[in-house]
Amino acid sequence: MANHFVKASFVLTVTEAEAEVLRQIEDATGILDDSGFEQDELAAAYAALGESFTSCFPSIEADPFGGFRAIFSDLDYPRLSFSLQVDPSDGSGRCKVWFYGDQVDVETAALLIQATAKSALPFGFEYALDCDRLRPGEFGGGYVVIREDGLEFAGSSRLLDRAIARGHHEGVDGYVLVTRDAEAGLLFWNSHSGFGSLAGATVFSEAEAANFDPPIADDQPEWLALPAPLN
Repeated sequence: MANHFVKASFVLTVTEAEAEVLRQIEDATGILDDSGFEQDELAAAYAALGESFTSCFPSIEADPFGGFRAIFSDLDYPRLSFSLQVDPSDGSGRCKVWFYGDQVDVETAALLIQATAKSALPFGFEYALDCDRLRPGEFGGGYVVIREDGLEFAGSSRLLDRAIARGHHEGVDGYVLVTRDAEAGLLFWNSHSGFGSLAGATVFSEAEAANFDPPIADDQPEWLALPAPLN
């Protein structure tokens, strides 16, 4: 028998208005924990949380708390798997918020931040996978990057596999399609806007590159393998 943990502890800075919504999260979960609410009472409790809360978590169909429930992995059991500490304003109109716990639902934490703390985005945090027994393969970690338009997850196991694979062949980190222009120099393919800067280049996997039909250009486009990221 072993106990497993997903541990995280991090701080982000938000506006006072965002901090007020985060202070209401415990109230919202408490309302949903009370099975005695009738539908009209639930709607009234939702409205009483105020416009700032309801704009972050819009109702979905007949469920006023539908948008709030959606951030939880179990819609029928919307409980925070971490603690929130919201500090008072620092005098500049900003507040620090501490997220911490040893059984953190990483996706819920990320979705909560995405919905309530837009001024802090893009933002990211790391987490640790822990075990109270020294079992092989039970330790690791990862990170999540939170943007307004989506979440990006990565784990240490996958990053380790990629680091090992780089010693065997190139292209582990993907390929970009490049052409040469007499005036602009190297141009890189972007699937939405055509050839342009490297910063906007579309990165292809080896399989995607093999199945891609390169566009016609004055200089025959070629594939370049991306270098390994800096440590």
